[in-house]
Amino acid sequence: MSTDYNANNLSVLEGLEAVRKRPGMYIGSTDSRGLMHCMWEIIDNSVDEALAGHGNEITVILHDDDSVEVRDRARGVPVDVEPKTGLTGVEVVYTKLHAGGKFGGGSYGAAGGLHGVGASVVNALSGRLDVEVDRDGKTHLMSFRHGIPGTFADKGTDKSPDSDFTPFAGKSELRITGKVAKGVTGTRVRYWADKKIFIPGAQIELENILGRARQTAYLVPGLAIAVDDLRGEDPVNHRFHFDGGISEFVDHLAPDTAVTDIWRLNGEGKFKETVPVLNDHGAMVPTEVERTCNVDVALRWGTGYDTVMRSFVNIISTPKGGTHQAGFEAGLLKLIRTQVDANSRKLKSGTDKPEKDDILAGLTVVITVSLAEPQFEGQTKEILGTPAVRAIVQSVVAKTLGERFSSSNRDDKAQTALLLEKVVSEMKSRISARTHKETQRRKNALETSSLPAKLADCHSTDTEHTELFIVEGDSALGTAKLARDSEHQALLPIRGKILNVQKASVADMLGNAECAAIIQTIGAGSGRSFDLDAARYGKLIIMSDADVDGAHIRTLLLTLFFRYMRPMIEAGRVYAAVPPLHRVIVVNPGSKPNDMIYTYSETELNGVLADLKKKGKKYQEPIQRYKGLGEMDADQLAETTMDRSHRLLRRVNVTDAQDAADTFDLLMGSDVPPRKEFIISSAAGMDRDRIDA
Repeated sequence: MSTDYNANNLSVLEGLEAVRKRPGMYIGSTDSRGLMHCMWEIIDNSVDEALAGHGNEITVILHDDDSVEVRDRARGVPVDVEPKTGLTGVEVVYTKLHAGGKFGGGSYGAAGGLHGVGASVVNALSGRLDVEVDRDGKTHLMSFRHGIPGTFADKGTDKSPDSDFTPFAGKSELRITGKVAKGVTGTRVRYWADKKIFIPGAQIELENILGRARQTAYLVPGLAIAVDDLRGEDPVNHRFHFDGGISEFVDHLAPDTAVTDIWRLNGEGKFKETVPVLNDHGAMVPTEVERTCNVDVALRWGTGYDTVMRSFVNIISTPKGGTHQAGFEAGLLKLIRTQVDANSRKLKSGTDKPEKDDILAGLTVVITVSLAEPQFEGQTKEILGTPAVRAIVQSVVAKTLGERFSSSNRDDKAQTALLLEKVVSEMKSRISARTHKETQRRKNALETSSLPAKLADCHSTDTEHTELFIVEGDSALGTAKLARDSEHQALLPIRGKILNVQKASVADMLGNAECAAIIQTIGAGSGRSFDLDAARYGKLIIMSDADVDGAHIRTLLLTLFFRYMRPMIEAGRVYAAVPPLHRVIVVNPGSKPNDMIYTYSETELNGVLADLKKKGKKYQEPIQRYKGLGEMDADQLAETTMDRSHRLLRRVNVTDAQDAADTFDLLMGSDVPPRKEFIISSAAGMDRDRIDA
């Protein structure tokens, strides 16, 4: 490494060289995320046209040669010559950084593209990019390699980035390749990402495209987005079109049963900011301009405690939030606190104040703002930085949601009352959990126990190897105590069927003795305060009878775990014991002890009996049918259900959280008609012999 450092060591990257040299600065990364970013830079140009009222359909095609094509029927990229550069509008947009129609020229009001680098960056990072523009009754074409305009010598109709390329010598040419009907306009962009830039294995994932396309269709009501994937053997076609806007989006995102209807909060505010403006003499002069910020929020609360929040600026997603999201949260917190204070006697809230998490629990919300030239942090636009937006959003939320609380409409009164009850319930649950944790710490310090009296705990404190059996009834508990390994296996009996927490409130759940005992025994809290690392046992095993009532108890317990201790399920630490249904005693000749065979279904039993008859072996009749765990003696229970070397356990897992939530809501929720329909439609597949009647 030379110690000399002078002007000869400096490099000046011209044009699009900087993009190819440091692509991460413009698209975030050169993996699959970077590929997706490139694609959405092109699509967002078409979306901005739709936002401006031009074109209502966009088509995205994933070709089998790994190229991407985006088509729209908007105004089309300008094809006339830009006077300052002497280049056509197409070449300016696709080869010049910080060039475009979104710098205050009057073509766009609120747009997602702000920096004028999107299309040119994609062009620079492509082995080939073709732009076709329908405008003025003609189809215009220009092709590029690595951002350099020229012509490809394609063979027939097959286009490829590997075709011989000839850059233009001197002046570029925007070729006319056909005619279109009068009034037909639009743009078609097809590009092949440069494989030398992007890492091996980087690919465009269809699910990500569909999620973003669906989201965009929600955000721009009336816009249709079609996605055609031609990469596999069978083409896949999807189309998204929603007239309901972000209200439909909230309905799609909501993971739980509704407490309130979907409410829309709309408003606008004006603010002034100083920006550099180009004057007639070509100089940038700081000028104060007045901006208008439009706010549109759709939200609803549900029975759960998860928060689903999506925020957008000019339909560009801001996953890390920004001033608009901060303004929404501040306005919501101030208003709800005011309402709780005003109704403290009715709600029995005392002097405690709700925190932000209490209010956001169960909330599904989509926040959108639109304004000219918003300030983002970086080209990836993940955080909105315009300071004035915070106060505007806060004011709109406080005013419009406040009108909902002061409304004389009967439905509004009922729903706002339910919302306040939910918030106060969450607040009390948080305070109760904090108090319990502090009490637990104090008692642990004094080496005393605050565990339920009916818990038969294990001796080991090694969480990884300990197991908690939740046992149905005291009769089974007595046998289980004799059958267990007391070093590693703890027993907690429950009486009958616990509370259905899918229907009940948080306060009712915490007030239920059986639910409280389970939460207290596990020792990790519940809901948002649940701490998986604090759980006292490595496995939770539900041990209920092998009958309909046992299945119901197991379902009620799983509902409790899914709603309030979901990380235990997601970590694969919840199991269901599988006790046998039958015991077959095989009679051996002479003094040889009889053999025991346990079966777990009628089909398995019939197979075992047929096999014994085939072998000429005798068995005692009648066959013992276990209807409950209490019918087994300790040795039988240990051998079949508790001994780690012989038992059979079923692990409970969640492959799709939304499907699981929908299933729990169908089977255990408050809405009766869908459950009735499910029972009727499933009755034909029910085995009547499984019902003890």
